[in-house]
Amino acid sequence: MIRCRKGLKSFLSCSALLLLLSGSLLPLTGCKGTQTTTQATTATTQSSAEATTLSSVEVTTQAIDSLSSESSTGITTDNTVTGDLASLDYSDSTNWAYLGESVEESDKAIDVFFIAPTNVMGDEDHLMADLNDENDKKRILAAIGMQTGIYNETGRFYAPYYRQITMKAYEASAEDNEAYLQAAYQDVKEAFDWYMENENDGRPFIIAGFSQGADHGKRLLKEYGADSDFAEKLVAAYLIGWRVTDDDLQEAPYLKMAQSETDTGVIIAFDCEAEDVDDTLVVPKGSFTYSINPLNWKTDSTPASKEENLGYVYPASDGSVKKEIPNLCGAVIDPERGTIKVNDVSPEDYPAILSIFPEGSYHIYDYEFYYRNLQENVKVRTESYLQEQ
Repeated sequence: MIRCRKGLKSFLSCSALLLLLSGSLLPLTGCKGTQTTTQATTATTQSSAEATTLSSVEVTTQAIDSLSSESSTGITTDNTVTGDLASLDYSDSTNWAYLGESVEESDKAIDVFFIAPTNVMGDEDHLMADLNDENDKKRILAAIGMQTGIYNETGRFYAPYYRQITMKAYEASAEDNEAYLQAAYQDVKEAFDWYMENENDGRPFIIAGFSQGADHGKRLLKEYGADSDFAEKLVAAYLIGWRVTDDDLQEAPYLKMAQSETDTGVIIAFDCEAEDVDDTLVVPKGSFTYSINPLNWKTDSTPASKEENLGYVYPASDGSVKKEIPNLCGAVIDPERGTIKVNDVSPEDYPAILSIFPEGSYHIYDYEFYYRNLQENVKVRTESYLQEQ
């Protein structure tokens, strides 16, 4: 059984917002010590004929207003900049959202180290998540839970709590928020080090994340990727919703981008947007990011039709499936920006939601749009890795 901590609600994705409003987020049930189980609901699937739009501007505005009205306290700007953050003790299970099954309980051949996306709003005095604040922890846990179904069928699932930067911090320039990102990354690095020393036991692993979590995953790869033992154990890195640029590859030439459905030791990355978008937080105007198409697993501009999409999934915070729409949308890589252009949906139906993204950015749907294809690829890529050994 997966060892996890208590959870309740999420903010980052449209799915979490809608679940919050509908009152259907289910708590993760905790128990003593590190042995806890996730009480998942029965997955429900909706055919494309029955499918209805899952998003609306009116609904999401209400959700944002509701969450924004909640008060919270956190780490101040001064604490972060002056480096007063004490190290977290990752031998303490309360600092893990998910702590994978024991080897004795699991027949899975690999592990997954997952890094949470941004899921705390914050304010000018709350630029990093406060792990002493239960609301912050619940939001982080819920955001992680929404991605568990992609990975935990294949590997033992590990996901640390870390003092991520909040949404408010992203309103600053990249230069200004780098100090906060570096502080957040220190938590991720220390959690990964603890995992490698105490849980890994020589097993192959996937590094995965979304948005800010993908950014920290990239930092991990840069720091450890040149190590032959690390590189040998790395099945792949799913860094969804963040950029990988020429500068990154020049800084760390041992990083490899995925070129197919089955290559290993590689980075799988992409970010989604509408046809007319040319500037986002993830891929600023004039930038280029390396991507792979999550439907046809090509790196050129060969379009993949929506018929190749195995399923958009609308997950609950415990990883169970609330709704599913097969064949929702296709995908094509923009040769100028490297982003995934999604032409079968509209910003009206799938709004950006977050003020830091322009309308037409589908960033918060990166995992959801291609959920079933990503889930299948984790299995396929892992099998390919194991066959190589």
